[in-house]
Amino acid sequence: MNDPRSVGLVVPQTARFDQEILLKSGARLPGFELVYETYGALNAARSNAVLVCHALSGSHHVAGYHDAARPEKTLGWWDNLVGPGKPLDTNKFFVVGVNNLGGCYGSTGPMSINPETGKPYGADFPLVTVEDWVEAQARLADQLGIATWAAVIGGSLGGMQALQWTLEYPERVRHGIVIASAPKLSAQNIAFNEVARQAILSDPDFHGGHYYEHGVVPRNGLRLARMVGHITYLSDDQMAEKFGRQLRHGEHRFNYDVEFEIESYLRYQGDKFAGFFDANTYLLTTKALDYFDPAFAFGGDLRAALARAQADFFVASFTTDWRFAPERSREIVYALLHNGLRVSYAEVECDAGHDSFLLDAPHYHAALAAYLEGIAP
Repeated sequence: MNDPRSVGLVVPQTARFDQEILLKSGARLPGFELVYETYGALNAARSNAVLVCHALSGSHHVAGYHDAARPEKTLGWWDNLVGPGKPLDTNKFFVVGVNNLGGCYGSTGPMSINPETGKPYGADFPLVTVEDWVEAQARLADQLGIATWAAVIGGSLGGMQALQWTLEYPERVRHGIVIASAPKLSAQNIAFNEVARQAILSDPDFHGGHYYEHGVVPRNGLRLARMVGHITYLSDDQMAEKFGRQLRHGEHRFNYDVEFEIESYLRYQGDKFAGFFDANTYLLTTKALDYFDPAFAFGGDLRAALARAQADFFVASFTTDWRFAPERSREIVYALLHNGLRVSYAEVECDAGHDSFLLDAPHYHAALAAYLEGIAP
């Protein structure tokens, strides 16, 4: 693959932390590992580092490819955004992507060996929160010699992490970039997450979260969870445009097999996801989403919660995103402005629903590129 705008072939790295980490739940991990990738070069002043935080099913593999023989099949999940000459320009920035604690792409999580039992943690792996992820990421920054991030950026759950960084370590973030996110989940969003979790928990192959020991995975439950989630990532307009009521065989067959193209699409997405993602990681990640609420400790007052922030902000939302609707982003914007902070806000017209933040939408990328150009060292 000879693309001058690609970061090219990348190799994941592993950082080991032997110091105990105390989680928000009160649980402790004696040590942990984080898998990460970097793109671009850290400048002499160490002032050009940008942390990319991933969403629910994301990973450390943000850009470039892992297999030179199959580059298109192994592209990073935000490759359209990160690279030479792209909005997050690796000619200017040193970009870090990290797989969160509790993940299933190599970082310490439910699939890791519990040193107390010699078996995979499984359901014994403690619940983690956005705050815990930020604490772990801060330790990685220390190990990399990065005292201050030029920016922390993320979409969806990644945007929550970016926001939390500006609150937990206000002196270590110059710019917070929060895309397609929210200050907390709505009751409807928590409900969707609970339905997805119940699909996994009720799968006979779940075995109380210790399915590794039985040589099985709760594939059906994870498949259903992904199907439910995927419905919420798309807009009604996009579903109608892509699938409408198209019949797969051109006629009604009066059975419970796939008849409509949308059914085929959801089953495909569910099957694909169940083939590579870990069910325990899915459970704890959706709970981290549910728990995130920086205003909780301030009696629900988001303005008071965000008073700690010192960064400048770029906040973006998408018109057809009904899972994290634009009004949720505007809540963040208003609370930041109330505290006298500098905020740029873009509300982008895009018909792709919540997944818009992953796409190469021209207005979205142009707005983000303009903002990043203004902070480039």
